Amino acid sequence: MPLEAIEPRRLYRQIADQIRQLIDQGEYAVDSRLPAERELADMLGVSRPTVREALIALEVEGRLRIKVGSGIYVNAPPASEPETHASPIEGPFEVLRARAFVESAVAEEAARQAQPADIARLDAVLAEVDVHGALNVERWVALDRSFHRAVAGILGNVVLLRTVGELFDQRINPYFTQLARHLENDATWRAAHMEHMAIRDAIAAHQPDGARAAMRQHLELSHRRFARDFGEAPFAETDRECRRPPAKAALAGGDAGNPFKSRKAPHAVAAC
Repeated sequence: MPLEAIEPRRLYRQIADQIRQLIDQGEYAVDSRLPAERELADMLGVSRPTVREALIALEVEGRLRIKVGSGIYVNAPPASEPETHASPIEGPFEVLRARAFVESAVAEEAARQAQPADIARLDAVLAEVDVHGALNVERWVALDRSFHRAVAGILGNVVLLRTVGELFDQRINPYFTQLARHLENDATWRAAHMEHMAIRDAIAAHQPDGARAAMRQHLELSHRRFARDFGEAPFAETDRECRRPPAKAALAGGDAGNPFKSRKAPHAVAAC
């Protein structure tokens, strides 16, 4: 029987397993509140986005409930086993990092190749966002996807067009959906719309460097919006950027086996 390659387990799944085990061992009782995300990241020696992905995975399983502006609370174990997926679900922040890498290059080349008809297609998508009316998540996701595919379509490469579409569609999974439910609102959609307009303007002006920078900034700001601490108030239009957490600590736990109760020498890890 031939050997098969074994894919390393995603870090956020390892963190979720540790937190679940601690709950099962009684370290955190039902209805108790977990430490804040920054504290969890500090004690586990990982970035806040990784902790965020782990918490969302546990909420989808029914083990936690997240109250934005309040914190993360422990649920009683669900009566039935959580749904399993045939293939591993990519973490939301991993997807956003991949998109920033790919779509920044796409926007740069789009600024070199764009014709008037291409700009008209971008304008048509942007015009669908009624800045005076209320958006909803379904409408925004459809318009967001249309804009990013319209940028990729400028290159006339069906492989890149499909790649951009498939990367975007990674957000249509239980973890991304749950994260968006907590953190997306009309203010976040309006902010993203303004960022789309900046991308459009750089492409229309045939500024490759500007288009690349505008796309990267847009996806980095999306990352920051999704990385807001659950203990913070919801995103508002006056917000600009997330705060950086304290230095992180090593992953290993203490003698009691609870990494949340012991710290090693800190090291720096970017928050968002």
